[in-house]
Amino acid sequence: MFDPDIAPSGTLLGLLQRGRGDGTLHALAEDRAEALAALEQCVVRDPRRDWQVESRSLYYARLYSELEGGLGGIEHHLFHPDDLLDTDEQRTGLALSVLGHLAGYGRKDALHLLRRYAAEGANWEWALDELALHDDDASLRALAPAVLGRFPAGPEGDAALARAMREAYEPRPWRLWAEDPVHGERVRAAEEQRSFDRWQRQLRPTGPAPGWSVTDVLRWAQQGYDGWPVQHRDAPAARCLAAVAGPEDRPALLEAARGGPEGARAAALRHLTARQDPDALALIEAAAAAPSPVVSGAALESFARMRGAAALDQARRWAGREDELGAAAARMLADLGGRTDAPAVLAALRRAVRTAGADAPGLDVLVDGVGRLAIACAAPVVRHIYRETASSHLRGRAARALVAVDPAFAKGFAVECLWDCEESTRELAARHAATGDVRVLAQLRRLAADPAEEAEVLTAVRGRLNPGRGLTG
Repeated sequence: MFDPDIAPSGTLLGLLQRGRGDGTLHALAEDRAEALAALEQCVVRDPRRDWQVESRSLYYARLYSELEGGLGGIEHHLFHPDDLLDTDEQRTGLALSVLGHLAGYGRKDALHLLRRYAAEGANWEWALDELALHDDDASLRALAPAVLGRFPAGPEGDAALARAMREAYEPRPWRLWAEDPVHGERVRAAEEQRSFDRWQRQLRPTGPAPGWSVTDVLRWAQQGYDGWPVQHRDAPAARCLAAVAGPEDRPALLEAARGGPEGARAAALRHLTARQDPDALALIEAAAAAPSPVVSGAALESFARMRGAAALDQARRWAGREDELGAAAARMLADLGGRTDAPAVLAALRRAVRTAGADAPGLDVLVDGVGRLAIACAAPVVRHIYRETASSHLRGRAARALVAVDPAFAKGFAVECLWDCEESTRELAARHAATGDVRVLAQLRRLAADPAEEAEVLTAVRGRLNPGRGLTG
């Protein structure tokens, strides 16, 4: 898939791509045609860096409803010839999720597009899951011939059908089809095959077997990197070592962690670190400089999992380094350090933003540390991250930090956060936004009445609107 091209944060498109509350507020004040064009671009060209972590669908669906936007652009995107060539679910997943929310708001045209795409589209499983939440039984039953027709009769088609049923998020359509007098027998047979396949997988483990030695486990870890496609086995191998390694195996493990082949070295390093071996920190320092990303990555991840005074003291010594190990050390101080570690955390935050921008790796932990340690002088940097980051997940963490370090948050960013794309950010805003702004009370009431809003947000909203307690802020 494409790498999202994010517009500047001061533009309408940039605000909508980021999912900021100001995006909605600006869109409603803009020329309707321009706002709809920007909104459509976001939906058909997913702007998220990590679509499995960040939310946008409800945010965009609400704006479609506010603008009374047509769905022609989404229809063209879904049924474009590219759908036959690019079957990656990220190409159409956001558009289908937006249609699902619009169907929940009562848009019949959205429901029609979902039904059509479930029958004809490449990412039909996603559309079917959306329909399972929003469509009626009769319409779902009517889709059975089109969906089941994708699986030709015979062993291969039956196996593919069983696999599709296993991977479905929503079982409702399949249960309805299992009761169908025409298609039920085949669906029930696939369900039985699915259960049989699960039983077979349990009987045929592919990992280490009882009786394996430390040498066997390290060899298995390395085999994952020697084959193709590469299998990252160092982490599971480390867990296996916890079961088979004894004190007499320490010399072999130290040798592997110092200079073994990358898979075995990473597994041994992870194991020794988890066991708090006396040489663990020295091994991590050496491995972090290794040319192999497998080894250096295992070193940094192992250090990040360490706890205790020795690791924290070493983090203080490493935090000034301007390499990956120094950054990992600063993150540990942000997560576990005390007030005296605030200067090191602030320095690392500023260095990361200066060198890699508002989406630098590891900013989330440093931003959390700013809030945890209440580093008030970090507020300008955190506000910059809030405005500029393309990650709505990071922006939410920046907002949480600003609650602790920015006295102006309640009357500033908290207001627009009521329209944010992330549930946790809206919840935060519902608890902290100052009601002196007339838009706050209106939006709180709007959220309270929205059937699509998440339970945690509704709880916070009702706490602010409870007439027995009155509004706070």
